[in-house]
Amino acid sequence: MEYRRLGRTGLKVSTICLGTMQFGWTTDEPTAHTILSRAVELGINFIDTADVYSRWHPGNPGGVSETHIGNWLAGGSTPRDQLVIATKVRGKMGDGPNDQGLSRGHIMQAVEASLRRLRTDYIDLYQTHSFDPETPIDETLRALDDLVRAGKVRTVGCSNYPAWQLMKALWTSDVGHLVRYDSLQPHYSYVHRAEFERELQPLCLDQGVGVIPYSPLAAGFLTGKYRRDTPLPESARAGGVQRRYMNERGFAAVDKLEEVGRGHDATIAQTAIAWVLANPAVTSAIIGANTIAQLEDTTRGAAVKLSAEEKTALDKVTAWEKD
Repeated sequence: MEYRRLGRTGLKVSTICLGTMQFGWTTDEPTAHTILSRAVELGINFIDTADVYSRWHPGNPGGVSETHIGNWLAGGSTPRDQLVIATKVRGKMGDGPNDQGLSRGHIMQAVEASLRRLRTDYIDLYQTHSFDPETPIDETLRALDDLVRAGKVRTVGCSNYPAWQLMKALWTSDVGHLVRYDSLQPHYSYVHRAEFERELQPLCLDQGVGVIPYSPLAAGFLTGKYRRDTPLPESARAGGVQRRYMNERGFAAVDKLEEVGRGHDATIAQTAIAWVLANPAVTSAIIGANTIAQLEDTTRGAAVKLSAEEKTALDKVTAWEKD
């Protein structure tokens, strides 16, 4: 497993990050613990969650993914200081008007709840899950700055920020001498490129912001289980995948990944991960897994090294119009 610096920090994370959105949704706790332990054996030291995972599941109050991770940590099989635990704040965690957002009050309440569920006294990477237009950015950053100074959080990042909002936050940190966002978690994959590459990629490279893409397999589309003239697989995400990616461009992308992958004895999913990690802006790719076999298969993508010619050939298939 390769390890890369997270942005400008000295923190080193594995190029594969274990995403845990499915814990408490499509993965029960014993399976989650098995996946976490195997991930560590594979060299993964980076685990990503959020307080809202998986609040959307019937009867789930949120925080279940964090609780599963915390219970696994309490087992003591892996030393806490060998792991980089990332979680997020912003989503609705209750019925009150202040039970969501990026106000100082909600952040301070949410971080304590996350620490309790994770059964740890610090969070390595605390991320704002999305921008909050109702809270001044300096209020959010001052709260995060206080958490870093207090030792409850070590590094802060953001997710789903457009370029102008991220740049405004970086400027506010600079002029206010506050903690800065050292990472960005964008939606990015071989078939979902323009949103990140148009403005966010050059910004992150210029400002030294680490990039941790989520959904690098396009919600499972880039695994090979979605093909031309074949029935949709049984999946909670199949409908969304069909609407977004099941078109000629998407199928051509899968075909090209399969072609290039043959030269590396790699699967479509592994080649898709290799393509994301070949981007110089990317630090680590977030993958999810419901089984050990799925985890092991996808993780092998980190070992696939594409040549410049292969990367260029892949790029052409899903290129987007540049102004």
